[in-house]
Amino acid sequence: MGNDESEATMDEPQYACLFCVMGVTSAIVFTAMGAAYGTAKSGLGVAQMAVKHPELIMKSIIPVVMAGIIAIYGLVVAVLLAGQLSERYNSFRAFLNLGAGIAVGLSGMASGFAIGIVGDAGVRASALQPKLFVGIVLILIFAEVLGLYGLIVAIYLFTK
Repeated sequence: MGNDESEATMDEPQYACLFCVMGVTSAIVFTAMGAAYGTAKSGLGVAQMAVKHPELIMKSIIPVVMAGIIAIYGLVVAVLLAGQLSERYNSFRAFLNLGAGIAVGLSGMASGFAIGIVGDAGVRASALQPKLFVGIVLILIFAEVLGLYGLIVAIYLFTK
């Protein structure tokens, strides 16, 4: 019994691709959940703030844009991981790709939650006290960078 191209081996089990697909799914689903929450929560704050201060809408849209960027991180990693899928796929690569997807996904979700909460409270507060705007933007940047850390780890795992 020979080891031809269609036969699975210990290093290349048939189910190895499943772990990569789980990584792809984790990357896009969790980052999209974080981005959706961040967009919805901060968008709610923008809408309520705009009732009394409609001139501040464009200035207050920053958290909504930042939340949307989180989903782009997940999309980039998901496309990179999906591009590696093939019939001959080893377990080591599969587990690295699963870890990459989970890393960017969960950090993106946490980042989106932070952006949503800070964005909601921040746009309302900066409408009442304009001096708070720079501080709120800095806090939003620190919340965004959490998702960026996940992207960096995911790309590092992808290149191993």
